[in-house]
Amino acid sequence: MLRHTSPIHGIAHAHQFDPLEWEDSGDTDPAVPRQVLVVDDSRMQRRLLASNLRKWGYEVLEAESGADGLALCEEHDVSLILSDWVMPGMSGPDFCRAFRRLGQDGYGYFILLTSKGGSGEIAEGLNSGADDFLTKPVNSGELRARLRAGERVLQMQAALIDKNEIVNAALTRIETLYDALNHDLSEARHLQQSLVRETDIELPEGRIALNLTPSGHVGGDLVGQFRVNDHQIGLFSLDVSGHGVTSALMTARLAGYLSGLTPSQNMALHKLGNGEFTARDPAETVCDLNKLLLRELETEHYFTIALSIVDLKSGRMRTVQAGHPHPVLQRGENPPVLLGDGGMPVGLIPDAPYMSFETQLEPGDRLVLHSDGITEAEAPSGEMLDDNGFGAILTAARDQDGLETLCQMLSTLRSYTGATEFSDDVSALIFDYHGPVR
Repeated sequence: MLRHTSPIHGIAHAHQFDPLEWEDSGDTDPAVPRQVLVVDDSRMQRRLLASNLRKWGYEVLEAESGADGLALCEEHDVSLILSDWVMPGMSGPDFCRAFRRLGQDGYGYFILLTSKGGSGEIAEGLNSGADDFLTKPVNSGELRARLRAGERVLQMQAALIDKNEIVNAALTRIETLYDALNHDLSEARHLQQSLVRETDIELPEGRIALNLTPSGHVGGDLVGQFRVNDHQIGLFSLDVSGHGVTSALMTARLAGYLSGLTPSQNMALHKLGNGEFTARDPAETVCDLNKLLLRELETEHYFTIALSIVDLKSGRMRTVQAGHPHPVLQRGENPPVLLGDGGMPVGLIPDAPYMSFETQLEPGDRLVLHSDGITEAEAPSGEMLDDNGFGAILTAARDQDGLETLCQMLSTLRSYTGATEFSDDVSALIFDYHGPVR
């Protein structure tokens, strides 16, 4: 007659096993130690169990008490334990708790041998850390089945350890690669910052202040200035689409086309026969950049730009706005004025039309070129700062010099967004025009 086993971790009540059904199939994992510790104060019970275990190919360690069993566990890497419940000094559950506290590297599968079968005893055994139970007298076939179950658990645990080692090795390699990448990006940030070599430039006719704050390690914004000749300067603010390394590389490429260090390569300049340079119309420069981007650079990126050529003697300024935020003109105590009518970004449409417009600067005027990382900065509520909010910042800082205004702007933006790092690149250029030298 077959009788059921308890649903609580396989407590057997009276199930009779045929030992012939449990012949060794030889398919055990050699990585799982076939060593069993038998702990029982009855010498006869230990010998009966050990005899069967050795016949099944196990190496057997014996202990007559929980204390002796613990000593063996500290000396040997024991992974399968059979322990009697009722023993003098230290009971089976107490021994199990002490064994768990040893903190061995591998898992130990613990089977309690007991004549107890009540729910309270079962709960006590499970709470002590036992994995399985066998009722006494122990049926050899059932014992062998429980040991096989324990070996399967140990096999899974060994496989999990192996996989964890692989994962940990992969994570270590990823961390190493990440550290190297982080170092490279930090270096790239320094290189990009070097594109704005000077942040405070004093001229006889005025003063230029610049700030470039990428949202990550590197970004797609750039502000800059270049000298055309003894009475003209160029000012620009540009923003390459996207973020990160590819945008930064594109930005560096564009910086070369507007460089003051190599005037012969500056697309905004025209070399005269006497070797001097004069400024091209900003719209012509942007038209050529649009053609260059679509024809030669083979990139999906586009960019926006505001480019101004300022005659320091007359105060006349010609500007092209190509999809970039409006340049801002501050004059005296008057509200800030937005210049330009928008225009198309560069690198999207072949033969896109670009038009320059002229502005007359007066002594005391302030010109601000900036990226949309300022006007599109969002408060935690989702509300953008927009042109009015930026105008309020500029108005509040009107009596400060350019660098102080930029510092105040960054501080106000951080307070407005509630974040120390911006979600988009932030850049701005402030030109305070003092007037021609008398």
